[in-house]
Amino acid sequence: MITLKNVTLRRGAKVLLDNASVTLNPGEKVGLVGRNGAGKSSLFALLDGSLHEDSGEFSVPAQWRMGQVAQDMPETDLGATDFVIQGDTRLVAAQAEVTAAEASDDGDRMAHAYMELHDAGAHDAAARAQALILGLGFQTTELDRPVNSFSGGWRMRLQLARALMCPSDLLLLDEPTNHLDLDALVWLEAWLKRFEGTLLVISHDREFLDAVTQVTLHIDQARLVRYGGNYSRFEDMRAEQMALQQNAYARQQEKIAHL
Repeated sequence: MITLKNVTLRRGAKVLLDNASVTLNPGEKVGLVGRNGAGKSSLFALLDGSLHEDSGEFSVPAQWRMGQVAQDMPETDLGATDFVIQGDTRLVAAQAEVTAAEASDDGDRMAHAYMELHDAGAHDAAARAQALILGLGFQTTELDRPVNSFSGGWRMRLQLARALMCPSDLLLLDEPTNHLDLDALVWLEAWLKRFEGTLLVISHDREFLDAVTQVTLHIDQARLVRYGGNYSRFEDMRAEQMALQQNAYARQQEKIAHL
């Protein structure tokens, strides 16, 4: 599980999290919400290791594999299928080990390397990659087109396919629906519902969050507040809390005026 205990996180002089605590369980699909600038992307940076907490305790299981959409625009002459296949980090590592084993002329090492390559799914890697590419709206005639030949939005779809290709226990998605049409969006929702790992997703698309998440994590006033339920349920519970707080405040003011 992912745990944050009394975590303080700063970006420059700005405090994004202040003694924040939360636990996320394996297999949960979590929508991360909060106003712009509240620290959603910084929390992702903490999870992927590119940012470190200033104080408190933070942990992700060391054996968990992480998948994430690269935010840079890919610049490569690789074909779309080969580009997406390279998102499978286990397969890429197995292929590199096969190359090294063959160069070493070590029979035992080569045997183990070929077995790992098979276990990594080398035999169906192209089919898996192409299923992702087609699901995200590409045509069969585009499967081997160079990545550089696509427009920016389509290249970002390939980055998403590459992230989904990565075998992961934790998948971080930051606004994954930005470049998708309706058909691709419906396909992505179905894919994420089948995903067995832990999912954290940032999105302004309420219907998308309702479709794929069962937990909502709200960054509010530098704290992390966990709600059981999708985005619509979160809004209902938050409205109830605010109404209760307003009523309590009104009663307090009445009491003060009376005294």
